Order: sequence, then structure tokens, then C-alpha cells
Amino acid sequence: MRKYVAVLTVVLALATVGLSGEILEQILVKVNGEILTKTDLEQRQLRALRDRGGLDPSTATASDLKRAVAEITPLVLVGAVDEMLLVQRGRELGGSLSDEQFKSILENLRKDNNLENDAQFQAALKQEGLTINDLRRNIERSAIINRVQQVEIMSKISVTEEESRAYFDSRPNDFKTQPGITLREVLVGVGIEQGGVNVGKDEEAKAKAEELRARAVKGESFEKLAAEHSDAASKANGGLIGPISREELAPAFQQVIDPLKPGQITSVMRSRQGWQFFKLEMRTESDRLTFEQAKGQIQDRIANEKREGELRKYLESLRQQAIIEWKNEELKKAYEQGLEQRTKEPPARG
Repeated sequence: MRKYVAVLTVVLALATVGLSGEILEQILVKVNGEILTKTDLEQRQLRALRDRGGLDPSTATASDLKRAVAEITPLVLVGAVDEMLLVQRGRELGGSLSDEQFKSILENLRKDNNLENDAQFQAALKQEGLTINDLRRNIERSAIINRVQQVEIMSKISVTEEESRAYFDSRPNDFKTQPGITLREVLVGVGIEQGGVNVGKDEEAKAKAEELRARAVKGESFEKLAAEHSDAASKANGGLIGPISREELAPAFQQVIDPLKPGQITSVMRSRQGWQFFKLEMRTESDRLTFEQAKGQIQDRIANEKREGELRKYLESLRQQAIIEWKNEELKKAYEQGLEQRTKEPPARG
């Protein structure tokens, strides 16, 4: 990854859009007097490439990265200008982020990411290439943009009962319950000692799990075996897990569970916690939801589709009123190409 970022940095520095190869000015564009710098653009391009994926850091060449940068830059430029316009409008509406709000958000971020002290938090910021000021600016801009969308767009969107029912009737297969399964598990834990897993204890745990599975296969109560011998938290409920959606399971585990019929037991398998095996208790198939059951989902979908359409129109009006001064003609062409791409994209569905 370090090699990937280093090569990408060179690519961005020499050919930000993969265009003429000339050194770009530090200020790339002014939007109502606010500037977008070369560094700002490079950071956005790097994030876009990471989000896009498809490039193997171990094998990607400078040519591969240059081509990828050229492909993502038009929409990156459109996104950057749109964000500047929305933030400017948000500030006109009085949008800001107080110290208390920022402090509260930081506390939640630390809690959600298990960052127990300042050193861990600073290390996490450094890994993302951010300073605390960068983080505050990003959070504030996001908060302001959300406020603009709530005040200027979402507050004007409504969904009628007739729209909801027509939407439901035209998509009979869209609103279903997820196929579900209920499992029971037995886990024989293997603790990690200093230096790694103790091989001898690992083999003992596997042998114990195999012995417990054999007892379950012969007809002993799986629930009782789990309650008496499992090291999983589920032992309190006789090893019960679920009901859960099949889609919540890892693909590899889906392949293990899919062939089973209720009552059948998996083989013993290794997990991060130790050796375990499972019994399929119940499988429920997908059922179509009634209109009343699906009503909330329907209204959210329609509102999101309307929001996307209204946001596009709103941004177009902001662009028409804005003074956008490009300092590089090739970047301007890339921006115009991005606008054309954006108009051809279908509105996102909720």
C-alpha cells in the first residue's frame, strides 16, 4: 500500500488529469471566490481511487494509475464544485459546527472505533492522512450540506398514499422478507497466549469439539451440550443463534449451511475463537410483504428518489448563479465532461 500511495502521489503531481503533463497552477478553480487547490484535488482523487477499488496496489503501474485518475477526475471535479456550492449556501443559512457539537462527535467517533486514548486517536488520524483540523473541517462541511438538503430539499418533498400504493403494485417482487435461518452452536475456545496459539491446546480443543459433535450426532440434546460445554456467549440460550438473515453470514459459511436440512449438524470447523460446530434448527423462506408491512420502505425509497432528482435541479440552479473561474482549460473540459456524465446517470434508487 505504501508503494501504491507513493506511485499515485507522483502520478497526481505530474498529471493530475492525465492530460497535458504540464505543471498545474496551485489554484485550480475559484467558485464564488472560494478556491480549490491542487492539493485539495489530489486528496479527493486519492479517496475516489480507494473507494473505487479494482487496482491491485502490488501490481498497479504508473500507467494504470494515470489512466484510472483520468477516468475518475471528471466526476471528482463535479463533486468538489457541488460541495463548495452547497457549503456556501449552507453558510448563508447560518450553518456551522460549535465546539460542543464537535466534541460530542469526537467522543462518538472514539467510542465507535474503540479508540481509548489520544495516542490511538492521533494514530488513526495519521493513518487516514488527516489532522484534527482536517477532521473538523470535513465534519463541519458534511453537517452544513446535510442541513441545506433538509431545509432546501427534503422539507419540500412529500409522499402520498396513492404514490406509495402505485409504487408497491408496480414492483411486486421488491418487498419481501429475507430468507432466515436459526442455528445452535457449540464452541470449544482456544485462548491466544503470548507468542500465538498453543499447538497442543489447539489439538485438545479440536478433539473435544469432535467428541461433542459425535455425541450430538448420536442423539444427545444439542441444547444441553451447548449449555454445559460451549464457550460461546450463546450457551446461556442453549447455543441458540437467530433467527438471522442468510445474507448476514459470510459467503463461505453460507456454503456450509445451505445444503443442510433442519436438524443436521455441520462438521467441526476452526474459527478465530476456537473449534466449533453448528446445528440448523430452522429455515424460513422469503415471503412477500403486505403493503402495510412495506409502507415505510416504500416511502423511504420514493423520498430518496425524489431527493436525488430535486438535488440535481437544485445544484444546477446554484451553478447557473455561481461565478466559476477555471485556471486551467483542460481541467475545465474535464469538469464539463463530468457534468455530461452526471446528466446521463439515472437517479439513485433508495
